Amino acid sequence: MNNLSYQFRRTGILFVLSAPSGAGKTTLCNALRQKPEFVWSVSCTTRTPRPGEIDGEDYHFLSREEFERRLVAGEFLEHAEVHGNRYGTLKGPVLENLAAGVDVLLDIDTRGAASIRSCGDPLILRALADIFIMPPDLEELRRRLLRRGTETDDQVEVRLRNAALEMECWRDYRYVIISGSMEENIVNFRAIMRSERQLTGRMSAEPAS
Repeated sequence: MNNLSYQFRRTGILFVLSAPSGAGKTTLCNALRQKPEFVWSVSCTTRTPRPGEIDGEDYHFLSREEFERRLVAGEFLEHAEVHGNRYGTLKGPVLENLAAGVDVLLDIDTRGAASIRSCGDPLILRALADIFIMPPDLEELRRRLLRRGTETDDQVEVRLRNAALEMECWRDYRYVIISGSMEENIVNFRAIMRSERQLTGRMSAEPAS
């Protein structure tokens, strides 16, 4: 009988979450961050910190000059300009965690997710598990946005127009979660997480000593 046993290791997974505003992504991310199952990828931005925001926890707050220097040096996995401010994800911490077998959770819009898919880095592409949170329909999304009460009617309409464009990108993602209750979204995400963590392509094995 062969009594050979193995020591298994796996590479980290880059979980990328995208969704239109109001689809439940922020609530899902906040719930997932309550347990130490991932490293939360903290983005860089050139905007001014808002009251209560902590540098290094909510964002890495950089001057525009520092952001541009890092951009020229190729330090960003993806970057974009939104409302006159720069945003970006640092590549180094993501790669370090993935190589160490630590999973990374990244909350990003559809443009950022597309940039990651086209980055050309083989470790990033092997690690990528991108997930789109899809609202059941635009009317349900309208109800959720109105229920939040944080935007004017005009702002809600702008968000709905943007959401309609983002929802067309769902086929670009490996997984789609049809947004329901927070509990349902968490259950569906954890099902994806368990499946991804068992993929043989993420495993390596060495004979145990």
